[in-house]
Amino acid sequence: MERIRLTTAQALVKFLNQQYVDYGGGPERFVHGVFTVFGHGNVLGLGQALQEAPGELTVYQGRNEQGMVHAATAFAKQSRRRKIMACTASVGPGAANMLTAAATATANQIPVLLLPGDTFATRQPDPVLQQMEHTYNLSITVNDAFKAVSKYWDRVTRPEQLMSAMLNAMRVLTDPGDTGAVTIALPQDVQGEAWEYPADFFRKRIHRVIARLPHPQEIAAAAELIASKQRPLLVCGGGVRYGDAGAALRAFAEKFAIPFGETQAGKSAVASSFEYNLGGIGVTGNGCANALAPEADLVIGVGTRFTDFTTASKSLFSHPEVEFLTLNASPYHAAKLDALAVVCDAAEGLNALAAALEERGYRSAYTGEIAQAKKSWAAERERLAGVEYPGSAGITGPAGGAPEESGADRAAEEFTPEVAGHLDEKLPEYAEVLGTSLTQTQVLGIINEAIPQDAIVIGAAGSLPGDMQRMWNSEVPDTYHMEYGFSCMGYEIAGALGIKLAEPGREVYALVGDGSYQMLHSELVTSLQENRKINVLLLDNAGFGCINNLQMEQGMDSMATEFRHRGTDGQLSGELMRIDYAASAAGYGVQTFRASTVGELHTALAAARQSERSTLIDIKVLPKTMTHGYGAWWNVGVAEVSGKEAVQEAYDRKHSGLKKARSY
Repeated sequence: MERIRLTTAQALVKFLNQQYVDYGGGPERFVHGVFTVFGHGNVLGLGQALQEAPGELTVYQGRNEQGMVHAATAFAKQSRRRKIMACTASVGPGAANMLTAAATATANQIPVLLLPGDTFATRQPDPVLQQMEHTYNLSITVNDAFKAVSKYWDRVTRPEQLMSAMLNAMRVLTDPGDTGAVTIALPQDVQGEAWEYPADFFRKRIHRVIARLPHPQEIAAAAELIASKQRPLLVCGGGVRYGDAGAALRAFAEKFAIPFGETQAGKSAVASSFEYNLGGIGVTGNGCANALAPEADLVIGVGTRFTDFTTASKSLFSHPEVEFLTLNASPYHAAKLDALAVVCDAAEGLNALAAALEERGYRSAYTGEIAQAKKSWAAERERLAGVEYPGSAGITGPAGGAPEESGADRAAEEFTPEVAGHLDEKLPEYAEVLGTSLTQTQVLGIINEAIPQDAIVIGAAGSLPGDMQRMWNSEVPDTYHMEYGFSCMGYEIAGALGIKLAEPGREVYALVGDGSYQMLHSELVTSLQENRKINVLLLDNAGFGCINNLQMEQGMDSMATEFRHRGTDGQLSGELMRIDYAASAAGYGVQTFRASTVGELHTALAAARQSERSTLIDIKVLPKTMTHGYGAWWNVGVAEVSGKEAVQEAYDRKHSGLKKARSY
């Protein structure tokens, strides 16, 4: 048998170059590049291998280990899991920085390959620089923490172990039903150790991902169940997009007059304007889908994990005779909510089910309810997009003194924000400090109209995902990219870079709040380095607005969620902070704009579209002007004992909500 003498790291790089996937259209390269932050734990092993013989792998220079894994995750997600990136970091803090992003990938079932450096297998220099020591077990390193956030985990302590480790890694990375982060820990000494590998290990490997066909018995049972129901409702999950099942779902809904709601991951599988598309469903859903959901006597989940936001903590689907049917490539997810499970690829399942229902001559009993619900929501969306704050923000009085009282000022005092009763009396202060009268729903409506229809928008955390799931209209497939399985702050900008690497010919817009921007935006620099233009639309409301809503809705006072200086009372209750985010991004070389009026926003959006490098628009918006609640309950932890009457009332509301929800 022919053998090739290589280091462990060299063998790994050679192996990755020979991995292909075939989804039925012919082999395509699977691993497209490696994001790196080099340190002593990987630069002389894997780094040397990538420098000397990278093959077809492009090496990208990450700025933050978490950020580069987010970029790799977004790359795979936008590529519908058919292309991946690998990520390598050094030992200790470098490796640990990837943990959050690894969890994000696994929670969303997106494949990403993590190659963290590890401490010496020989233990000769223990404790090596950045090593964490455990006195009760010397075999534990920081990389053991990845076990909780990986779909497959291995540590290569001998060069020959690489073969079984990588074959299993590819098995999981190409599994539509159970993929996520795969971690292969690489001790820094082992990376440089050589072994004579069988040449066959480096042959071209084609991982054929065969669409899983539903079992005829499961389809028969599913068709019988649907035929017994009058008002079924489909739930379009991420599996519809990853499985290219958008056309199949559209045809199924149209043929049998069955409406569907969209999860965050499923949105943009089918155009928003399609007559049976109700839009976002659940806690961050709209008034259309959430109005019809309680009337459904059958819920058909297609490629969805049925998270608590989709089901409103298992309270949304409240028809007394409601049952559940699920089409999912994962047996685990298919069995949720005591559903009749059909384990299959989404498109194959829908097509088989359609054939069975045609034989029965089935059609739902809906008449004009769907059109009426969509019409009502369209009117509400138009209202939201037109919400204006009437204050005279930023206008000073004579000789620079206090503003004179005006009709606009009086109107501002009477303005009722979408999230009312929290900071109403503080809105004039926000308007003055931020120098704006823009509302968040108004801004979102303008952006949706102004950017190209084929542009890709990305979001992840804060209040924007709720606003976008409700208000964003997507007419072109795969243009809505939301990470909401983990809702990880900091994913947005790094993810935008990953999307741009996957689809370089399209405009990419990251919608991000000021809180998420502060948490992680360093991959903006990588976008400039790679000449991969992304557009950051930063909505600054001077705080963690989403969580401020949550705490105040549950009876708490505002605490540590507004961005305020420390006050004389020792609390974070002083003056509002005003941060110039455009200035911070300009320092990197990003082309920046500022917007606090409708006109400025339109001008900035037009100029950003013409720019040839990454852009950021610093958009000042008022707090409490986001969308808020459309008939869905969310179970959150509320104190059972409190001296505040408002907290006690919140606990009572939670207890009442639990009584109406399913227990499992």
